Amino acid sequence: MYFRIIGNDILKNKMITLITILFVAAAAMLVSLAAILTINLSGALDTLMTKAKTPHFLQMHSGEIDRARLTSFAEQHSNVEEFQVIEFLNVDGTRIILGENSLADSVQDNGFSVQSEKFDYLLDLDGNIINVSEGELYVPISYMRENITKIGDKAAINGHEFVVTGFLRDSQMNSTLAASKRFLVSENDYDKIKNLGSIEYLIEFRLKDLSALGEFETAYAAAELEANGPTVTYTLFKMMNALSDGMMIAVILFVSAFVVAIALICIRFTLLSKMEDDYREIGVMKAIGLRISDIKRIYFVKYVAIAAVGSVLGLGLSYMFKGILLENIRLYMGEAENASFALLFGIIGTLMVSISILLYVNSVLKHFRKISVVEAIRFGTSQEKSSSAKRFTLSKNRLFNTNVFLGIKDVLQRKKLYATMLAVLVVSSFIMIVPQNLHHTISSKSFTQYMGIGDYDLRIDIQQTQNLAEKTNEILREIGHDRTISNYAVLTTKIFRAKMEDGTEENLKVELGDHYAFPIAYSQGKAPVNENEIALSSINADEMNKKVGDAITLVVEGEEKDFSVSGIYSDITNGGKTAKAVFTDNSAEIMWSIINAELSDTSIIDDKVSEYASKFSYAKVSDVTEFVTQTFGSTIRSVETASYAAIVVSLIITVLITLLFMKMLTVKDRAAIALMKALGFTKSDIKLQYISRSVFVLIIGIVLGTLLANTLGEVLAGAVISSFGADSFQFTVNPLSAYFLCPLLMVCAVLIATIGGTSGAGQIKISAHIKG
Repeated sequence: MYFRIIGNDILKNKMITLITILFVAAAAMLVSLAAILTINLSGALDTLMTKAKTPHFLQMHSGEIDRARLTSFAEQHSNVEEFQVIEFLNVDGTRIILGENSLADSVQDNGFSVQSEKFDYLLDLDGNIINVSEGELYVPISYMRENITKIGDKAAINGHEFVVTGFLRDSQMNSTLAASKRFLVSENDYDKIKNLGSIEYLIEFRLKDLSALGEFETAYAAAELEANGPTVTYTLFKMMNALSDGMMIAVILFVSAFVVAIALICIRFTLLSKMEDDYREIGVMKAIGLRISDIKRIYFVKYVAIAAVGSVLGLGLSYMFKGILLENIRLYMGEAENASFALLFGIIGTLMVSISILLYVNSVLKHFRKISVVEAIRFGTSQEKSSSAKRFTLSKNRLFNTNVFLGIKDVLQRKKLYATMLAVLVVSSFIMIVPQNLHHTISSKSFTQYMGIGDYDLRIDIQQTQNLAEKTNEILREIGHDRTISNYAVLTTKIFRAKMEDGTEENLKVELGDHYAFPIAYSQGKAPVNENEIALSSINADEMNKKVGDAITLVVEGEEKDFSVSGIYSDITNGGKTAKAVFTDNSAEIMWSIINAELSDTSIIDDKVSEYASKFSYAKVSDVTEFVTQTFGSTIRSVETASYAAIVVSLIITVLITLLFMKMLTVKDRAAIALMKALGFTKSDIKLQYISRSVFVLIIGIVLGTLLANTLGEVLAGAVISSFGADSFQFTVNPLSAYFLCPLLMVCAVLIATIGGTSGAGQIKISAHIKG
């Protein structure tokens, strides 16, 4: 019996059933996709880092190195499982040619290494440890993704010829956020090119107990071992590798949560619409003594079928689209060993959607208890109470057309009814605007301020060179006479000893200079102004348990000096463990210098990059826009894809929900429509009234959705960004997109859906419904 009832109902309401199934499928697909991608990302990342045996602690160092002292430290420290020092030959990009492309414009530190002996292995695309032969060159996978070279190409390193034999996965430097990229050559070839660049040492440790990493860092610093370079830990390696795809998954999760909510509202719409349509029949069933549980079962079974079909369809769709979305994960990290669990978690995700829907349907069906038998049989529809809108009367109306006025008045009188549609439109605009704002923010130049990089045009890095201070001054003299440069600042990084309250000591990399010339964003406090102030990166502040206003002691020129923490900022550079101050120091050696410059004419940036790169071969000169593109490019592309998908999803939701709502409304208003037709209102008059209702609700929805997107949306997006290393966060809104194009698309969608949804209003017969 139930199957016959369901079959007849589906045939009678094909469109509503199809739309409901599509909503369930969309919700199930997004939840399943998020689960599948999360399992694959975490699994592939764990597999990559396990196979590669990623270091737990890495100290990069430029300059002289005492291997015997490092070995002694490793042997004496009980937590050290393995230790090694790897040479990284840093070669200027102008000397590297892959196929027909030079790496002169690369902002990366490109270097050459041989395969590791103990751990930190470089892997091929099948996940195997690479054994490289003489004359072969394995290239970082990012250059394959950027179509710079392919297997079989000839490569030249300052005249030394190689053949590109394959591409490598590097668990340390895969990510575009990593400032360096490793090429793999044989030991004989490495010896031949060793004099072409400067050697940087990768001092690496694997620990027995990773949870004691903090204690190990303190011990390394206390031993005053080599530390002329960034310090990077296992956790940061993991974060950098996960960032791009993690951001995409976060956006999908964000959208899926709201699509599930809207799917429930859609179910409510269709169910209430069906109950309204069957109002008299329900009254008759109650009158003849049919139990409410039996009546509920008739409707519930249908939604069991809809949830089942929609969930299976959604799961199937998620498997259709997962290949595209997993492409980047598979390329950079390979297959996850636990990939088989992805199907299980995808199924669990769809089951959760189905169960949520059925529980919600069951709660909505409790409305049967409220249906009056007398009212249902007498009127054939529910007799809702309208709230008054006494001040909004037709006699006082001077602004609107009569039909527009009646449409708006109906919304004001039946607020509770239209609140559901309003909620959907608010959520739809929220879904549309937030990912757009997030994409615009991370692709804007100012986003670098949230990541520890100031807002400037030109960046000159001087490191791994002799007489670093003299060469910094040489570039500063040139810049000082360059009239095209309107503003510049130099920041020099030095290492100082920081004394903790528990008596331990740590090495603290402090950036000295003018921090107000090109300011970054501070999550707390501000940049240092006085010589007794210091700002800490969020990672340092967390590890040192410091907040704004706390004291910290540094050893400067042999004396202990107290500083006050003036601010805390996010930083993804140099391992994220930095500090900023303005005091002067003549004792500590400069680790590296960065000169930042602003041009009076930004159209000549490329010329200036070429000019300074040719004049100062020992420096790395970058256009900051290009720096951001190369560093955050994959992350920006992932979020951009997700943001466009969110627009499509939002528009589909808007059309389908408006369509369903208008259909429900015309069913509910049959008697009122018949009366208006009897009074002389035409079909176009009635249609205009419904359009006015939709547009009025839409305008309120867009305003509320935009406000919500720029408040709650910013908080949610900030939470996602902060999980990847940026604590302070504010949307950079594109007004054209957020305040014009998105609302315009929604208006068009609502108008189309309203016209389609009210097409049946003109078919209502006066005699059939005024009598009822």
